[in-house]
Amino acid sequence: MKKFNETIRATRKNHLVFVLMFMIILATFTGCSTSEKEAPSSTDNTTEAAAESTGDDTANDKYVIAIVQHVEHPSLNEIRDTIVDELDVLGLTDQVEIRFENANGDVSMLPTIMQNLVSESVDMIVPIATPTAQAAMAITQTTPIVFSAVSNPIAAGVVTAFDETTGNITGVSNAIAIEEIFELSKVITPDVKTFGFVYNSSEVNSATGISRAIAYCEENGIAYKEATITGTADIQQATASLIGDVDALFTPNDNTIASAMATYMQVAMSANLPTYVGADSMVKDGALATVGIDYTTLGRQTAQMIARIVGGESIADNHVEVINEYAKMINIDTANSLGLVIPEDTLSQFVIIENAK
Repeated sequence: MKKFNETIRATRKNHLVFVLMFMIILATFTGCSTSEKEAPSSTDNTTEAAAESTGDDTANDKYVIAIVQHVEHPSLNEIRDTIVDELDVLGLTDQVEIRFENANGDVSMLPTIMQNLVSESVDMIVPIATPTAQAAMAITQTTPIVFSAVSNPIAAGVVTAFDETTGNITGVSNAIAIEEIFELSKVITPDVKTFGFVYNSSEVNSATGISRAIAYCEENGIAYKEATITGTADIQQATASLIGDVDALFTPNDNTIASAMATYMQVAMSANLPTYVGADSMVKDGALATVGIDYTTLGRQTAQMIARIVGGESIADNHVEVINEYAKMINIDTANSLGLVIPEDTLSQFVIIENAK
């Protein structure tokens, strides 16, 4: 009996050892199986990462251009849209990626926008108008900058000379034909003795235009009065302050007034005052006439400079340019409302705007 019990205990002990060994073996195979299951997952992730990397590399092959505006209005939009269209015409659509940024009238946002673009390593910044160009050049001295619509880039501190671009910035200036506008006024409204200048004195482009207008008037014995604004809310009061003291109004390529032409023209027309301006879009919006900026021409010229730089030319190879063709426009509806009779030989030389709103 004793021997039988010892045999039973030995059998149980052997059985326990067998069970333990079986569990160890099972665990080993389970571990191998788990490793084998995880391996394909790791491979899949690597494949996805490789695919994403390939996609990113393809995207990064494109030259990234950021077009930046400080405000939304027709003139600046026309420049932006023409740049895009002209780059397409020049065959660069597949080579460039274009981004759009807009401060929506909040100039204080421009430094942040520019800093973000630099941080994201865009290949070129295209600022439209003076405050946008100033913000771009204040943030980066390495990223190529091609500005558009900066009337006086030297006074704005953007460049030091038109014929020398040693830094990272160049572009196309929209300096306007001030003297030609006043010569036109002598033909259309020869009885004007005093001009009223309405403009935003904080815009370098406007201040530059007014300085030239003052010089012209002083040289030609024409009187003038100034009414300055700081924002669109001031336009009505500033313009109205000139009524009774002036015979006509002049405003250069002023972004603030261009964005609120309806207000400006309402006051001017109620006082029967002819209004001369510095841009084609302002004539389309109701002003009488201009020998001024053709924003389509400006956008096209800017795009051509961009294309040269994308193609391998340096900033130093591309000196600052001035718009090479001016818009000559007369709003015939406004002329008729003012009771003006414009000579036929003058009309034949101008684009006639009808039914402008």
